[in-house]
Amino acid sequence: MPGRISDAEFEKDTARILDDVIETGIPIEVERRGRRLVISPVELHRKLERLEEHAGFLIGDPDDIVHIDWSKEWRPSL
Repeated sequence: MPGRISDAEFEKDTARILDDVIETGIPIEVERRGRRLVISPVELHRKLERLEEHAGFLIGDPDDIVHIDWSKEWRPSL
């Protein structure tokens, strides 16, 4: 969902706002004379490109985890 600003705010700080759109890939809506305009980068950022690495999480193919044989370790409580 894009952020929304007034045309006066856009005019006042155009360069910073454009830089933010480029950096984040998040579009911005500018309202002018009762109409909304969207400023959006042509090259869309993929959300996965912005993920940060977290220690302790598995890295690999999720299908490999699904097909692990747990029958030797699993002990149902009766």
